[in-house]
Formats: sequence, structure tokens, C-alpha cells
Amino acid sequence: MNKLLWIRLTALSGALAVMLGAFAAHGLKGSLTVQMLETYQTGVLYHFIHTLALLAVIFLPLNERSLHWAARCFMLGIVLFSGSLYLIAISGISILGIITPLGGSAFIAGWLLLFTARSAED
Repeated sequence: MNKLLWIRLTALSGALAVMLGAFAAHGLKGSLTVQMLETYQTGVLYHFIHTLALLAVIFLPLNERSLHWAARCFMLGIVLFSGSLYLIAISGISILGIITPLGGSAFIAGWLLLFTARSAED
């Protein structure tokens, strides 16, 4: 696992989560329905949670391969889950909702990979 690369990706993800959250609070509040704004904010919440999970994964004393796959799953989940919610809220194209469960599945896979990870000493 290239820790410096993952630190940079996590930093970009965190910065993007802040920017997208601020965009919703200041730029979208008057232009989206309450339901669409909630959809967007759900994307931001999961984006933040899994960015923090990525940061933790980078420094866990577990097998590098397990950590790398968990990090990949969390990043994929952010793109698919949060990204699809952002697009649904902004575009109103509800068919994009078929992507959202794929992102949720990636998040679940990441957490399960952490559950089954081995110690770095193994």
C-alpha cells in the first residue's frame, strides 16, 4: 500500500466533501426541493464518514493487502454512493439511483474486509 498516495487521495476526498457540503448549504439551498437537498446531504454525510474511515485505514496495524482493498472499497463507495446522490439531487435524474446500491455494497465490503483483516505480523 502506497501510504503517501492514499494520504493524498484521502486529503482530496476530505477537501471535496467540505466543498460539496458548503455548496449545498450556500448554493443549493434555494434551488432544490427539501427532499433533493436531503438526498444531497446524505451523500455528503457518507462522503465524510468514509473519508475519515480511509484516514484510519491508512494507519491501522493490519496486513497491507487487506488495508489496500478496504481503502479501494471505501473510495469506490464514495464515488458511486455519494456521487450518485449528488447527481440525482442536482440533475433530478432518478434512474441514477441504480448506481447508489453499488456504492453502498462497496462500503459494506470495505468494512467486512477490515473485519477479516489479519495482523501486520501474520
